[in-house]
Amino acid sequence: MGIRKLGYVGLNVTDVDAWTDLLGRTLGIGVTRAKSGMNEVALAELDEFKYRLALHPSAEDGPRELGWIVDSRQELDRLTQRLEDAGFAVKEGTADEKELRGATHLRWFTDPVGYRVELAVGEAKVRLGADRPAGGAGVTGLGHFVLASPKLQELRELYESVLEFELTDYRAPGLFFFRCNRTHHSIALAAAETPSIHHLEFEHASIDDVGRAYDRAQANGVPISISLGRHMNDKAISFYVRNPSGFHLEIGCGGIEVGDDWVPHDFGRPDEWGHRHADANPFATPAK
Repeated sequence: MGIRKLGYVGLNVTDVDAWTDLLGRTLGIGVTRAKSGMNEVALAELDEFKYRLALHPSAEDGPRELGWIVDSRQELDRLTQRLEDAGFAVKEGTADEKELRGATHLRWFTDPVGYRVELAVGEAKVRLGADRPAGGAGVTGLGHFVLASPKLQELRELYESVLEFELTDYRAPGLFFFRCNRTHHSIALAAAETPSIHHLEFEHASIDDVGRAYDRAQANGVPISISLGRHMNDKAISFYVRNPSGFHLEIGCGGIEVGDDWVPHDFGRPDEWGHRHADANPFATPAK
């Protein structure tokens, strides 16, 4: 009970058209336009629900909101009390915000880094399924994100002790993976000098879908920041591209699920094979 899954991510972006081109030509993801207050926002259609990624035009790039889906109004009230007891000020979302997210209830607070974290009840289905490129199912949903920050311990306290995420595994001394359902992880927290989203992951239906996206990325000149490979801990096969906002977008499939008998452990090296970085890997030896 409580938080059920990662629901959506909102980004402030300086080049919505570049994002739309990447999503459409490389990943086959449609984008619709909607009003958010007085402004227009681009909504990426990853599955049958309203959206999973919102792109807000802005003078600078960065996270705008991180949205988690909560089981019920009762659970929302319970988590609100836990947050308030831990010293977080929880606020109600506006009517416009609830409408945009397709939520029946919406509350938010600011995390130790300064990011807006939202808890939403309800998801609006607006289509039977998203259109995809010929030859495969393509993107099936939003997977996870990795949040890097100098306030690692405070974030661990928030997600593990207050929001009741469970630790799945880790790499000593500064990289931790957490789950809120059977999926191996929905968020990872990493030590870094500057706060940022290291990457956001889109789930794909099969290795063939990932491979076709890899071919389209190369054909379209999309910068591949981390080559095709398989992770050691969740066993997912993926590659990464550098998105127009400057961080990584992971294109993956095949991550494992874990049960209640799972024992958290240090999984050692990062990958079974592949995943060669175009630039230096900040997590090759995680910072203390």
